[in-house]
Amino acid sequence: MNFGWQLLWRQKKAVAGLIIVAALCLMALFAPILAPTDPGERVGRSHQPPTVEHYFGTTKMGRDVYAQFVWGARPSLAVGFATGLFITALGTIIGLVAGYFGGRTDATLDLITNAVLVIPNIPLLILLASFAGTVGPVAIMMIIALTSWPWGARMTRSQTMALRNREFVTAARMVGEPSWRIIFVEILPSLVPLIGINIVGSIIYAIVAQTTLEYLGFGDPLNVTWGTMLYNAQNSSAIIVGAWWDISAPAAGIALVGLGLALLNFTFDEIANPQLRSGPALSRWLRLSRLRKRELEAAR
Repeated sequence: MNFGWQLLWRQKKAVAGLIIVAALCLMALFAPILAPTDPGERVGRSHQPPTVEHYFGTTKMGRDVYAQFVWGARPSLAVGFATGLFITALGTIIGLVAGYFGGRTDATLDLITNAVLVIPNIPLLILLASFAGTVGPVAIMMIIALTSWPWGARMTRSQTMALRNREFVTAARMVGEPSWRIIFVEILPSLVPLIGINIVGSIIYAIVAQTTLEYLGFGDPLNVTWGTMLYNAQNSSAIIVGAWWDISAPAAGIALVGLGLALLNFTFDEIANPQLRSGPALSRWLRLSRLRKRELEAAR
């Protein structure tokens, strides 16, 4: 596990992705300091272009786009990260249990996973949201989470099935270790790179799905998020009247989050698949492998 983290920190893409995501998270955390203006307050003329006073211009209602962008990052990132973690946790647990125990347990969980997997997510999200009417961030999070876990569960299940008959798992089973300890202490650490991929991919999907629902009008219009900013910009015909800044700010925020997480996802994929490494990355991997091998030999 430490070996994987060492490789992660040596990847320039991972560092760049972490910087982007951390900067956006810090912006959301310090929103009251960075944007003391109330995002719902009218502070200027309708669709005023970016100026020194209003960095990102104003909306049709005269609200400061910069304040809305900074404050909107809070619910957008919170829902994205919380939903992504919940999706990953649920999929990982189901995949571990199904892959390790096999038999009827695997057959039952695999049937449920396949049933949810074949349902198109975005149309189902729109259908559920339409029945619920206007939904808040928590409702959106639950709708996304309960319909998006099967992909991670399938990946975790296949890797667990490949690991459950390995020597270290068999040895742990022979000395009488309980199943829960074998799953979470022996098998789970070997799945860390895969779990990292699932977390990053789930967060990206959750943010896009949340934005899609809010852009279509299923979010709470009184709650400032990047999705509701796009929804309000569309209703005010921002593009038609040339107020490009009204749409560019939330779109840039979503794009930056996606870019940062995509860089992290690519790095996790390299760690999980050594065959994809080449050039300097391969050299670093081999050098760290030899170092780790010497440390293990010295410990013996």
